Amino acid sequence: MIARFWGTIEAITEDQNDRQIVKVLCNETIHTAINYPALTGRASSGMNALINVTAVKLGLGTGGFDFVMALQTVEIEQSLTDAHILKLRYTPLQTPVLSGEAQESIHHNALLDVHSLSGLPVVCAELHSMVPLIAYAARSASLAQRTPVNIVYIMTDGAALPAMFSNLIPLMKTEGIVQSVITCGQAFGGDYEAINIYSALQMANQILKADIVVVAQGPGNAGTATPLGFSGIDQGIALNAASAMGGVPVAALRMSSGDSRQRHLGISHHSLTVLNSVVLKSVVVPIPSLSRDESEYVQSAIQLISPQHHITHTDLESQDYDKIMSQFPFEVTTMGRGSKQDPLFFKSAIAAGYTAFKLMMKQLHHDTPL
Repeated sequence: MIARFWGTIEAITEDQNDRQIVKVLCNETIHTAINYPALTGRASSGMNALINVTAVKLGLGTGGFDFVMALQTVEIEQSLTDAHILKLRYTPLQTPVLSGEAQESIHHNALLDVHSLSGLPVVCAELHSMVPLIAYAARSASLAQRTPVNIVYIMTDGAALPAMFSNLIPLMKTEGIVQSVITCGQAFGGDYEAINIYSALQMANQILKADIVVVAQGPGNAGTATPLGFSGIDQGIALNAASAMGGVPVAALRMSSGDSRQRHLGISHHSLTVLNSVVLKSVVVPIPSLSRDESEYVQSAIQLISPQHHITHTDLESQDYDKIMSQFPFEVTTMGRGSKQDPLFFKSAIAAGYTAFKLMMKQLHHDTPL
């Protein structure tokens, strides 16, 4: 059952076009809730709001937010246009989106045939926090080489479904780290919508002319401490899709030197599961340069990676990682840890982005070794 309460909106603390953060008084307690105007209408102070408090009551990692389900007295009179693809299907909040593949889309004809990705580097990651690190590393390398790069982020539906829940996406777009966002599956709210990961990849290639694609779920990874019961298994599905469509799949390893959980130290068991039990063909697996202490965490785990994969040790030095992080335009954390608390996590994501850029250059010039 959903835990939900009616309350009164006392204040609006953030008011963006696609997201509002509101303070709701329920049973003499103030709740912080997110309202998505596209789903429920625009909130204002004094309105009665029905809020979903389930995740907070369960102590789950939603950032401490409840979610507005309905606003009393608000009737949304929007033109539905001709969009007929629904996301959040068969729920009270199902919403029509202009999916790129749909007949009413201007991009429909470009997607009528299946086209090869023709060696397009596709970096697939488990965690949303890895996306800006991967993309920024590729962009930094492109600036050093004076070679423009068009980076597209595909957000899958393994975790948060609304792209507007992410704090990182608007920062990445404002800073020019990624150029476009495609939300696929039941995820919604990107610059472009796609029905599944395969058509999202084709859209990135055929319509957006991406030089590098980064694929990952949105915020809110789910795990159960079982081998296959985690939402980041999406990474393996994306790697398989990239491979099947003629791209070059790059697996960004989830690595850590600061996680308190033994199963995620060094190379996370999630990454090993994806590479050994989910991925069907060879993928590129970048390994960053390692300190002596980090080598103790990592070397034995590398031996556990299936020999079918192409493990590549990047030629970035410790000072290169430090330089990239010192120039990073906004703060990125993973499970509350920054680059000082968990340098290996950041180095691994940076190595994946740097490797993707080298693959792009190899594709362009056919003479740059990996």
